[in-house]
Amino acid sequence: MANELESKPTPFQPMVYQIRLKGHLGSQWTDWFDGLTITLEEDGDTLLTGSVIDQAALHGLLKKVRDLGMPLVSVSPVETGQADQSDFKL
Repeated sequence: MANELESKPTPFQPMVYQIRLKGHLGSQWTDWFDGLTITLEEDGDTLLTGSVIDQAALHGLLKKVRDLGMPLVSVSPVETGQADQSDFKL
């Protein structure tokens, strides 16, 4: 039973998210997006990946996406171990 509880995120444990945007975003925006990794995909999308402390912080990031005017394609939580080092590049 203890193993089941440890595998679930706690309210104080940051989650890793991938936010996909339509269009390319320059690496100079990394600081504005609270240090999320910016990956430019070959299909023309931008993938923002990184830890988000809580839902309020996630909503703040989504507000910044809205303010840029870039179309939001998806927001996905990343399971621990799902993202590898190849996902974290500029």
